[in-house]
Amino acid sequence: MSTLHIVCPHCHAVNRIASERLSQHPRCGQCKEALFIAHPLELTGRDFHQHITRNEIPVVVDFWAPWCGPCKMMAPAYAQAAASLEPHVRLAKLNTEQEQGVAAQFNIRSIPTLIIFKSGREIARVSGAMSPADIIRWVKSNV
Repeated sequence: MSTLHIVCPHCHAVNRIASERLSQHPRCGQCKEALFIAHPLELTGRDFHQHITRNEIPVVVDFWAPWCGPCKMMAPAYAQAAASLEPHVRLAKLNTEQEQGVAAQFNIRSIPTLIIFKSGREIARVSGAMSPADIIRWVKSNV
């Protein structure tokens, strides 16, 4: 039986979960909240690295800004993709206006930009608004 480390979207504690239990609605051992929330997790500079380096499932991060029209248009599509891709992929969002240091670290030049991280490393990147089907197809083709 293989186990995976999953970071809690609520308290950011790292949980060890049997891979067979991922689809059984596991809860955090520390705060008892659901480990999968079926919508994108809002990340900050403080918890960003914990989620991309400690999760042993791929983490897709949407780098966005509140003033960005295409970002606003894509938000519902991204939420639909999160509900479809969990629990095997975590979807998260990072506000580049509030977290300019993280955006600069990953050389974000246009938004929205989606980056897939696995074991803390960037494995794929795409810029521009996409439909739910396009997001799901892109993620599945890269993980």
